Amino acid sequence: MRIKLFLSLILSALLLSGCGYNQIQINDEQVNASWSEVLNQYKRRADLIPNLVQVVQGYASHEKEVLIRVTEARASVAGMKVTPELVNDPEAMAKFQKAQGELSGALSRLLVVSENYPNLKADANFRDLQAQLEGTENRITVARNRYIKTVQEYNVSVRTFPNNLTAMVIGAKPKANFTVENEQAISEPPKVNFGSPAAPAKPAAQ
Repeated sequence: MRIKLFLSLILSALLLSGCGYNQIQINDEQVNASWSEVLNQYKRRADLIPNLVQVVQGYASHEKEVLIRVTEARASVAGMKVTPELVNDPEAMAKFQKAQGELSGALSRLLVVSENYPNLKADANFRDLQAQLEGTENRITVARNRYIKTVQEYNVSVRTFPNNLTAMVIGAKPKANFTVENEQAISEPPKVNFGSPAAPAKPAAQ
């Protein structure tokens, strides 16, 4: 009796491994790990923002609108309920990506405004925060790129034969991924302009 049970277990293991069960689980763990790193880097950026806003406010307190937008964008990101299940929900992923994009835009405007204040640019704390922010943006790009690739591998594993049969049995579905307007952007670090702001556009001729 025990021998039959042992043989059944071995046979079941062979069948599962042969139909891609193990690979699906491996790919799923890789997705979870890469997603955790994405969140880690986004949190690192969010943690830098209060200090950055405080330093800028000390030199440019009347730039109220820009400061408020950054603060509100950060609050929006912090208020999102980010759970492991988010990667299985395309709509939730899109909202997460939109919120992070809005925060990136608000940060860019804040840095452009800072160029109008030489004393702020000379502040050691501000320069240090700039360097940390730029490094974090690079880390975010790398983490997002890794996540995109691991999700691609996972989705291929649950949609191709014969793994898709196993995926149907265990309820494994394709996961949500980041979307980009320019696919090349996922492999390039973001361009954060710390130089002079662009000249304002000339008014249209009457």
